[in-house]
Amino acid sequence: MTLEELKQRVAQIDWFHTIDLGQGVVTPGRDPTPAKLQTLGLPEDLSGKTVLDIGAWDGFFSFTCAQRGAEVLATDHFCWNGTGWGTKAGFELAREVLDSPVRDREIDAMDISSAAVGTHDIVLFLGVLYHLRHPLLALEKVAEVTRERLILETEVDLVDLRRPAVAFYADTGLNDDPTNWWAPNAAALRGMLQAVGFSRIVVMRKPRPLPLRLARAMKQQLTQGKSCSREYTRDRMVVHAFK
Repeated sequence: MTLEELKQRVAQIDWFHTIDLGQGVVTPGRDPTPAKLQTLGLPEDLSGKTVLDIGAWDGFFSFTCAQRGAEVLATDHFCWNGTGWGTKAGFELAREVLDSPVRDREIDAMDISSAAVGTHDIVLFLGVLYHLRHPLLALEKVAEVTRERLILETEVDLVDLRRPAVAFYADTGLNDDPTNWWAPNAAALRGMLQAVGFSRIVVMRKPRPLPLRLARAMKQQLTQGKSCSREYTRDRMVVHAFK
């Protein structure tokens, strides 16, 4: 397609991921995806590895793994065919333009199993856990399909508690999003991963210190009019869990 045709097709899609499609065209994603990639600790060389991306959405991380040499299966259902605002159009256009060999399978995260998708050396589970009503069961399913390493990125809450704890969000308690249900703290996340069979947990990104979280919460209150009474207890974490 011509550059103008590409720009027109990109403009017709509501993007979540920010993806460089070449020719100076970058998708206008809501998510600062390239910056997030820097926090994941994704190996630079994935030659000979198989990767399963659960909750792929527009496919940025699937395509990145393929570019690093992996054989990749991207899976999603809610963001491709669910009741939210996401669609599969971004994934399909980006795969076409990037000429990526990434395969896809439309399957819900809670239906993941070795019988359904096989087992994979590396599994990506990025920004999915807190959207699921049954997080421990979900991690059991993820562990079943992981041969070597799980790379998990998630919202965490109650981060100043040392004891394992999980926050439950009623209605739209997290980011005004009714699809957000639970967020563990660091101790709970580690314990859950160990409970489903991972033997070693390495934290790649831990919650920021309290002063930084308070500053972020106060900024949100000033710029967005949101109360900071609970914002400071939350952050994001990235862990690598090994079999």
